[in-house]
Amino acid sequence: MNEFSNTEFIKSEALKMGFDFCGIAAAKELPEDAKILEAWLEKGFHGDMSYMENNFDLRIDPRKLVPGAKSVISFLKNYYPEDSSIKEASQQDAKIAKYAWGEDYHEVIRTQLFTLLDIYRKKIGPIEGRGFVDSAPVLERTWAKLSGAGFIGKNGNLIRPKAGSYFFIATLIVDLPLVYDQPLSKDYCGTCTKCIDACPTQAILPNKTIEANHCISYFTIELKAAEINTDRNYNDWAFGCDICQDVCPWNRFSKANTEEAFKPLNGLLTLNKQDWLQIEETTFKERFSKSPLLRSKLKGIKRNIEYLMNRD
Repeated sequence: MNEFSNTEFIKSEALKMGFDFCGIAAAKELPEDAKILEAWLEKGFHGDMSYMENNFDLRIDPRKLVPGAKSVISFLKNYYPEDSSIKEASQQDAKIAKYAWGEDYHEVIRTQLFTLLDIYRKKIGPIEGRGFVDSAPVLERTWAKLSGAGFIGKNGNLIRPKAGSYFFIATLIVDLPLVYDQPLSKDYCGTCTKCIDACPTQAILPNKTIEANHCISYFTIELKAAEINTDRNYNDWAFGCDICQDVCPWNRFSKANTEEAFKPLNGLLTLNKQDWLQIEETTFKERFSKSPLLRSKLKGIKRNIEYLMNRD
């Protein structure tokens, strides 16, 4: 097989696996991203996420992460829920971000990614490579953009024209030369500022800069402090936040996903503040053993709930 047939095979198998997009970019250093990331870190916008400071050289050059790397393959997987689930969730007073309604996407997609890599090796031959799902020093949004998946919106999310932004991004870095895609030639945000205007904590700054240490997702998931110390409005979000995506005009094109594992778990969408406060540790672990909610642990979610109730 040659580069063209290998590329066609890789993309077709990705779609068979249930991914919604597969694009490829040449593995290279990202000097512009390095400047942006360095300035972002210097301003302290990462808050307590000290891991963002680690492995800087690996983040900006995948060839250092995977020696001999020639290609970065990006995959998108839709997680937008069905209308009935969205309607049910609208009754909650303790909101959960849509990405966390089903099973942990890290585990679901990582399994699919490794299965794909095995399929590629059986057909193409020996391939040195590593797969990543939001779990390593990889600038996945940049690589998705370079592979033609979409553009980076003012809210910092990858937006796919006429499809929206409710996609998980997975990355496969391999030593295989392939045919490379071209990034979109245009930024389709235009003059729209709906995400900036709607953010209740003013975490979205000009020039597509996100002050992560003021983002609701940061406070409800990443922050590990015993108490939340901020005067910014959470708007009843108990785990993550979807506001900047919900108001984005491009997400009017979002369609319900077809991944069984992403369906809402165990009556999650019926839980309100008082329900969460009454849940015991054993029950929580049983009901949400496969959920990304485990990332915050029950004590973290209860901390978030108590903060919301104190502001009511």
